[in-house]
Amino acid sequence: MHTANYRALVVVDHGSRVDAANELLERLVDDLRARNDRGYIAVEAAHMELATPSIPDAFARCVKAGAEHIVVVQFFLSPGRHASEDIPRMVAAAAEACGGVGWSVSEPIGSDSRLIDLVLARADATG
Repeated sequence: MHTANYRALVVVDHGSRVDAANELLERLVDDLRARNDRGYIAVEAAHMELATPSIPDAFARCVKAGAEHIVVVQFFLSPGRHASEDIPRMVAAAAEACGGVGWSVSEPIGSDSRLIDLVLARADATG
């Protein structure tokens, strides 16, 4: 495994035709960049489809920044076809197009106990 100095982080969602939906991921990634206490050489957003930047775009930016290994976190809740098949296939192709840079893909966010408080907060906010 490479040290954090040569690792990059890409957060990928589905992508949308609705700009506000895509901007949500950009804000999340901006917050991750500001925090970056893991020392990633780059932190990028990517959309699987329907919007830019694409996964290949994000990989190219990471490699340009000096990344040797790219960690892809799937901003999906469930382990459907996109999370289990499409994203890993697209990431492998993007890595190959970037000269075979190393990569790994996280599981989707899934059902995490930390989401309980968030769901309840959203419910409480509805009045």
